[in-house]
Amino acid sequence: MTLDVRPQLLDALSALRDRVASVRLPLPLPGAPRARQTRAELLAQLDDYLVPRLKAPEAPMLAVVGGSTGAGKSTLVNSLVGRQVSEAGVLRPTTRTPVLVCHPDDHHWFAGMRILPDLMRVWAPPEEDDLLPPSRGGRRPGAHRRPTPRELRIETVSTLPRGLALLDAPDVDSLVVENRTLAAQLICAADVWVMVTTASRYADAIPWHLLRTAKQYKATLITVLDRVPHQVLAEVSRQYGALLTRAGLGDVPRFTVPELPESAGGGGLLPASAVAPLLAWLTHHVQDPAARQYAVSRTALGALDSLGRRMPELASAVAAQHAAAVRLTSAVEDAYKREGKRVQGRLDSGAVLAGDALTRWRGYPLDTTADELLDSLAESLAALLQCAVAAADERIAEAWRREPAAGALSPPGPDREAAERIGMAVRRWRRVLEELAEEEVAKLDRQPAPDPDGIAALLVAALLGGKRARPAGEKLAERIGVQAAVRLRDRGGEVVSDHLDQILRAERDRRLAPLQALEVTPEPQAELIAALSLLQKER
Repeated sequence: MTLDVRPQLLDALSALRDRVASVRLPLPLPGAPRARQTRAELLAQLDDYLVPRLKAPEAPMLAVVGGSTGAGKSTLVNSLVGRQVSEAGVLRPTTRTPVLVCHPDDHHWFAGMRILPDLMRVWAPPEEDDLLPPSRGGRRPGAHRRPTPRELRIETVSTLPRGLALLDAPDVDSLVVENRTLAAQLICAADVWVMVTTASRYADAIPWHLLRTAKQYKATLITVLDRVPHQVLAEVSRQYGALLTRAGLGDVPRFTVPELPESAGGGGLLPASAVAPLLAWLTHHVQDPAARQYAVSRTALGALDSLGRRMPELASAVAAQHAAAVRLTSAVEDAYKREGKRVQGRLDSGAVLAGDALTRWRGYPLDTTADELLDSLAESLAALLQCAVAAADERIAEAWRREPAAGALSPPGPDREAAERIGMAVRRWRRVLEELAEEEVAKLDRQPAPDPDGIAALLVAALLGGKRARPAGEKLAERIGVQAAVRLRDRGGEVVSDHLDQILRAERDRRLAPLQALEVTPEPQAELIAALSLLQKER
């Protein structure tokens, strides 16, 4: 088993990584949380392991020591290197800042941002008063500085074999969410997964989830059954082995560490003999070229293989997001399209010429001026449009209540500013019609010329009044001539149609804006599949 590393393969892997990073899953669909976790795991594995490992196959082998709370991970790491490099104790969780230990000659491999680039490097325990000179990518810690979860402390010890690095990760079941997230990220960066559990917790769900995940990824895995009382050591070891065999993990190397006085409180170092078999296994897989190649290649190729399964799952989640966005968009568009047709039907039936507008029309021109008639008609049209917008919003809210994806958006509700926006738009429309009337009157060769305001009032009444305002068209023809009246009504009708469409479209677009801001598009799905296809071709 060898790593066949070629520039084309790395380019394909980098392109796939960029496609994964561009995925957005903002809608709260049933499978979205799992898809977001898959995306985060893919990015962690690509950024922290696959890409750097394929770029530098000769880099030291990284063994990440992970497990649940109180498993004794830090004590185990300290005992493997022969001195306390990671804080251990009864306080849970103890490991807040992960600690990476390597040989001094391997320091340069981890001082930079080759792996775990989002973790700031720290070169000494936070509680030390002495300041060490900073290296590239890190900073000098001050005395008693409070660590953050996004740091990686680097320690060097000459007792550790060259080519081997140990990383003490936070608890995978930590009560602190940031610690759990970081633990998962660190495990994804490992060449070798060292899963630590205890005699009292080896059947817990979380350790077994990690074991099954390692099996699924075909990662190089070893397990440590820690703190096992002497009296039940043989029985617990046998039961644990049986569970591993039943889970298809019977060939996983397994090490047992007895419960010792040094284990109590987690503050001491275990005798060298207690960790000698585990250290021997790690040393052999570092110093023996064939064993090292097998361990590193198994994990890397297993991670590559897993992309063929996980990428389509992520692409399916992206497709589901887009399908939900289309449904939400269609609900808005259908509602406004329906109300647009209803408004047109109401205009054709003369619904605008009702109430005060009808009273003004009946009193024109004796008891009502042209300006008063225009005001009343404009107000009646604005009221009709406001009702249409409210009805569309109510229809949208009802449709969105049946759609889980709408949970990321605020359902349309009463819009107090809609009336003002519609009123301003209608006033602009009125002014355009008045200008059309002025232009038509200016073309006439009649003396005295008709009053442009009166012509505008008749035009608006004829356009909005339906059958009720038939006399308006007749009076318009008398005032300016049949040809001019036909021409003016045709132009005015286009203005009415265009402005009504613009008003309703603007309101529709306002409802769609929050959804469009989420940028849920179909392209990422095709890009993910295309990037995976290219990677598989290069492999």
